[in-house]
Amino acid sequence: MAGTLANKCLSPLTFITRRLSAPEFITQCCYHQKVVDHYENPRNVGILDKESKNVGTGLVGAPACGDVMKLQIEVDDQGKIVDARFKTFGCGSAIASSSLATEWVKGKSVEEALLIKNTDIAKELSLPPVKLHCSMLAEDAIKAALADYRLKQQDDQQEAVRASN
Repeated sequence: MAGTLANKCLSPLTFITRRLSAPEFITQCCYHQKVVDHYENPRNVGILDKESKNVGTGLVGAPACGDVMKLQIEVDDQGKIVDARFKTFGCGSAIASSSLATEWVKGKSVEEALLIKNTDIAKELSLPPVKLHCSMLAEDAIKAALADYRLKQQDDQQEAVRASN
């Protein structure tokens, strides 16, 4: 099987001129350069203060593969996403999807961020069909973070109404 995969991915000349290590073989063969770039140089890794009323946190997972994604957004008073952070436990495609998602949500309004679809993420990263669940997790994480943010805003509004009565 590895030989068949190698024939499809790399020219025979590659094997004559040098040997590839296992990680090198996989990145040369199976992942698009954009995935490798986001995996090797992930953007916006970290955490935001989940207790802040302007921070929404989404935590999603895929039991079938074990990927877990935590994505957080920080929204300013005008409803614009000013920061985003993620932590992901999973494969290179899951990490790349999270990294790209944080880049895409920054600078968008809450409503605009809801329009980001897994198909857009998958297309940008050239994910193969077997890795589409990673882009689905990223979309779900964005939606979960936005839902958490909106829930916090509703709670604040209800507290303000109670305080004024």
